[in-house]
Amino acid sequence: MPVLGVGGIFFRAQDPEALNAWYRQHLGIGAGCAAEDTGPPEEWTWTVQGGPLVFAPFERGTDYWAPDKQFMLNLRVRDLDGLLEALRASDIDVTVDPAWDSQGLGRFARIHDPDGNAIELWEPPAAR
Repeated sequence: MPVLGVGGIFFRAQDPEALNAWYRQHLGIGAGCAAEDTGPPEEWTWTVQGGPLVFAPFERGTDYWAPDKQFMLNLRVRDLDGLLEALRASDIDVTVDPAWDSQGLGRFARIHDPDGNAIELWEPPAAR
């Protein structure tokens, strides 16, 4: 197959510039950002570390995220506890549920961006 990976994530926003700034400030993602050990940032891209990516359509009636939203982002992270501490310090509501965690899959938490889009934060077992 010629497909190498995800080349972009595009979605509508009430205020794209403000939402982009929120993602950069609180999660370090977006154009001009680079994950650790990936080299210097580039103006138009977010450089990420290689690793697993789940691509999974869900049933139309799923209750895994809000029914009025078409998608949910899942971001692979390291040091989930440290990230959650920083998000809470920025007054961002964080939801954790030990039932979401799995020894084989890792740990999970949820936040929402200012437009109400669900963001699942996932720390795979190897990331600890």
